[in-house]
Amino acid sequence: MSLVTAVPAADSALALQHFESLLGFETDCWDVHDALSGGSHDFVLLDVRSAAMYEKGHIAGALSLPHGKIIASKLAHYPTDTVFVTYCAGPHCNGAIRGAIRLARLGRPVKTMPGGVTGWLDEGFTLATGAAEASAAA
Repeated sequence: MSLVTAVPAADSALALQHFESLLGFETDCWDVHDALSGGSHDFVLLDVRSAAMYEKGHIAGALSLPHGKIIASKLAHYPTDTVFVTYCAGPHCNGAIRGAIRLARLGRPVKTMPGGVTGWLDEGFTLATGAAEASAAA
């Protein structure tokens, strides 16, 4: 018996429930890229890293809103059913989760993009550079 099978795999029905539920919490870089480039942009992509990191490289179309600055007043102009997708540096960074927690506490629908910038680059996608627009970072 290996360490892999020392704990038995979950029952298939339970596994199905678990894996299907994950998609309610997460999306991936490929799906975000497809939506952004295909015009079905039905969410707001938030880069929750610092403004300095955003300037160095971010996903084109993402707004800069560091996770510590996510407050109700900065979201007031979005309808309450707006879906937000948060990302940070990559799987080694928990900023996307911190941002998602703040959004969820504000009653906003949210998913994370766990790969973040690292995953985006791993997929072969490029980053934009430059400062955030004043309205996005306000």
